[in-house]
Amino acid sequence: MRPPVIESIRIENYRALQNVHIKNLKPFTVLVGPNGSGKSTLFDVFAFLEVCFTLGVRSAMDQRGGVRELLSRGAKGPIAVQLSYREAPNARLLTYRLELAEERGRPVVSRELLRWNTNPGQGRPTHILQFEAGRGHVVDEETGNKYEEELDTPDTLAVNALGQFRSHPRVVALRRFISGWYLSYLSVAEERRSPTAGPQERLSQSGDNLSNVLQYLKENHPERLNAITQALSETVPTLEKVDYKTSPDGRLVLFVKDAPFRDAVLASNASDGTLKLLSYLTLLHDPDPAPFIGIEEPENHLYRTVLPGLAEQCRQTSTKSQVLVTTHSHEFINSCRPEEVIALYRDGTGYSQVIRPRDIPLVNDMIDNGAQLGHLWQEGYFEELPEPRTPVTAVGDFE
Repeated sequence: MRPPVIESIRIENYRALQNVHIKNLKPFTVLVGPNGSGKSTLFDVFAFLEVCFTLGVRSAMDQRGGVRELLSRGAKGPIAVQLSYREAPNARLLTYRLELAEERGRPVVSRELLRWNTNPGQGRPTHILQFEAGRGHVVDEETGNKYEEELDTPDTLAVNALGQFRSHPRVVALRRFISGWYLSYLSVAEERRSPTAGPQERLSQSGDNLSNVLQYLKENHPERLNAITQALSETVPTLEKVDYKTSPDGRLVLFVKDAPFRDAVLASNASDGTLKLLSYLTLLHDPDPAPFIGIEEPENHLYRTVLPGLAEQCRQTSTKSQVLVTTHSHEFINSCRPEEVIALYRDGTGYSQVIRPRDIPLVNDMIDNGAQLGHLWQEGYFEELPEPRTPVTAVGDFE
């Protein structure tokens, strides 16, 4: 059973994303736009939510300089993130909304709710969970009874606190869903490390446990490791094998073997591109992938001919996990379908807006006549936005 899929996101007062609302998110979504358009900020919204659920609201805020650094310039309202998602393809739509503010220099959860978007049944409440300033109620989904609760601290998420109880299955599912997101910040320097030996199931955000994950795959899912090696060798034709050895001091040392040579070499001596591609393939071949995967600018360190295959691998992975990618690469975009791409730009107010290429008449006409998305992006056609520039509310209605 595949994990939940986010269908729409609304962001308010989060840096340059003062009022952004995107509907019809696909299992595979690609964000494009010039530098400063808001791609990385939109990517960071997902990372921010994940940290809120795993380390807490205070940690997520502190990592980003506090509420004042996150709040859109000139904004007076709270920072808000709203997700609409389905737990299964034919399940009813659920909406989770989180509003954050500052009181006496500290971040607080000013409002938090989880609700059905459609009537769950006669006599049943629409809201499953609704809290304001640490007080609110949660509904027993079996009986429909409301239970008043008060949280211990103002920066505690109600979903995190109440998502520990089996009597609130929708709340439990939401907590597990967002806590399990994976946002990639792979570092070649970290990937070159030789960690302590021992299998690990999932690649870390930096990739510093790449050897451990390959050890896990070799011991438990050898077919996955073979698939990774095969995909890597299709891109690096001379590559024959990826393996590891345990050093006398108990560290795991990764080796890469080229076909023309008898002996393998340390992975630390391999090219940046080979290591980065190996990490991406390891992430995307995870036998139990994260429910949501974010990859920022995968083209860094990779040769352009590699990118179409990587885009296709992302699409294949999106059948099991929702995948979000930001990119500047026209080769990567060429491999994307028009409905998978969202472009960001800054309007006259300085805030980010979004539009789909299909909604730009000139781009739409050229696509229908055989033009490739990436080439249109490279040649500046995505900048030919409608006048007046399409407001964000035109990119799909919320309800």
